[in-house]
Formats: sequence, structure tokens, C-alpha cells
Amino acid sequence: MRPGKKIIIMGIVDPEPDSFDISLTCGHNEEKEDEKLADVALKLSARFTERQFLRNARVSGKWSEEEAPIAYFPFIPDQPFRIEIHCEHQRFRIFVDGHQLFDFYHKVKSLQAINMIRIVGSLQITKLG
Repeated sequence: MRPGKKIIIMGIVDPEPDSFDISLTCGHNEEKEDEKLADVALKLSARFTERQFLRNARVSGKWSEEEAPIAYFPFIPDQPFRIEIHCEHQRFRIFVDGHQLFDFYHKVKSLQAINMIRIVGSLQITKLG
């Protein structure tokens, strides 16, 4: 990852969703122990009951304070979505369905260390690029 790059995630929300998480992680290793210790440059968490789209990061084993404010909740059960994560010099800029939703300022020092995306929860991925 570096400034100027972007990640596009397209998918469909499950018909009865609970939540889903999208994480950009650093230095991933196949061993499960290391996964709990790996830095997370950005974790996006969609929570349908609370209608929140949370974000935070983990550096040196410590999670940053969760950021919650959004203008609106963009995800609808059983409907497609497109998330774009744009990497800029000082922040990630997150767009959903073409609308800028929020910025997340970098907590991880080395953007080049980001080498994995992890997606789990109440969704089906149709395209990742």
C-alpha cells in the first residue's frame, strides 16, 4: 500500500445481516498467534443493529480509540455495495457507492507494511481489486 493506491470492494449485504469487518493488516504470518499481534492499519466495522460504520487501528498490540461519526449508514440488507479505500499521504479516504463517507488518519507508520486484506461477516464479495 502507498499513497495513490486504492482498494475496491464490491459485494452484497446478507438478507439478515448482523455485522461485517474489513481490515487492512501488516506483516501477516500464517501462524494464528501472530494474527492477534499483527498491526491493523485500518479496520472498518459495519454494525447493522446500531447502524454504525466504525473504524480503528491496532499498533504494537494496542487498539486506537474507535471513530464512529458518520453522516448516514450506507448499507442495506440484501443490496449490493461498493467500498473504495483511497490511500493518501496522511489518511485513508473511504467512499461507499461513490459518496465520500469519512477520512481515517494513518496510525501505522509504514504503509508499505500493509500486505493483507481480511473480510469477514454478513456479506458476499463479488469483486475485489
